[in-house]
Amino acid sequence: MKYLNALNKISGIGPQKTRKLLSFFKTPENAWKASLKDLINSGIGEKTAETVVQEKSCINPEEEWEKLEKNGIKMIAWENSDYPEILREIPNPPYIIYTRGNYNFEKFIGISVVGSRKYTSYGAQIARSFAGELAKANITVVSGMAIGIDTFAHRGALEEKGKTIAVLGNSLDDNSIYPRNNFNLSREISQQGLLLSEYPIKTSAGPLTFPARNRIIAGLSLGTLVIEASENSGALITAKMALDYNREIFSVPGSIFSSQSIGTNNLIKSGARVVTSIKDILEELDLNENEAGAKLIAKIPSSKEEEIILKILSSDPLHIDIISKLSRLEVATVSSTLSIMEIKGWTKNIGGQNYIII
Repeated sequence: MKYLNALNKISGIGPQKTRKLLSFFKTPENAWKASLKDLINSGIGEKTAETVVQEKSCINPEEEWEKLEKNGIKMIAWENSDYPEILREIPNPPYIIYTRGNYNFEKFIGISVVGSRKYTSYGAQIARSFAGELAKANITVVSGMAIGIDTFAHRGALEEKGKTIAVLGNSLDDNSIYPRNNFNLSREISQQGLLLSEYPIKTSAGPLTFPARNRIIAGLSLGTLVIEASENSGALITAKMALDYNREIFSVPGSIFSSQSIGTNNLIKSGARVVTSIKDILEELDLNENEAGAKLIAKIPSSKEEEIILKILSSDPLHIDIISKLSRLEVATVSSTLSIMEIKGWTKNIGGQNYIII
């Protein structure tokens, strides 16, 4: 793990090139100790290979690992069982995530709550209230800890003793926390929830880190709730990414006279689900307020076939032939898909090839 962390500190080594290196060299240690020639042969490109050779001479893997431990930061790699399954589904997910706090992704259900840095009292009230209601429904509130709506969302979840995750565009060591005005909030989140980042220690926030951060916010969440956003708000980038990932988009309507509601109102025009209470979100995601547990995570299809079949199945038994007819899929395809879904605990064969959703 220490060599993987060290590789992550080298300029230009992102998720895709990390995968290329590990595919070629098999282990992070082999990649770290590789010659320039072998690095070029791995497919990461001559320029990146030269950067690796140049920069690794200034990096001590042991010392960098000790820095993580000293700061209470945990590193979770792609192959680790602790890596959140929902994040694996997005294009170009981070190969490594760093976490600080106490959190278990095993029964994770997340909704991202995002909005503008410039906010109105209306937006602040909605963010705090809705995040609190989500927390009470055992749903983790995911946001970016930015000044504004993000801050009120985290606060709302914390006030209800719920879980919240702040995904940051910087590393998790104390000196790198951004914005500095939210340093105390970051401490509270790490005690009751989780700080999360893909960046190694001593990485500052910058113009390129925030869009990358937004993909993780959208990727960790089954739906994104936009509470207040101007026409060009960064929150709309997160919403677009969520849409690209086939996740639900929710929007709180605002005054037509408020510039801070142009983005949210436009989302509604484009088909986002209008939200005026937390029940709108729970209903759309087929949850109830008292049982938001592991049920929801089981309903994320990993293929088109699973998505089609999930829409057909209910608590009433359906024979495989009827499922095939309704889905317009071959019986063999339905059978193999149902077998996978049953292994995952999504469906049950109650006998005679009759299936129900569970």
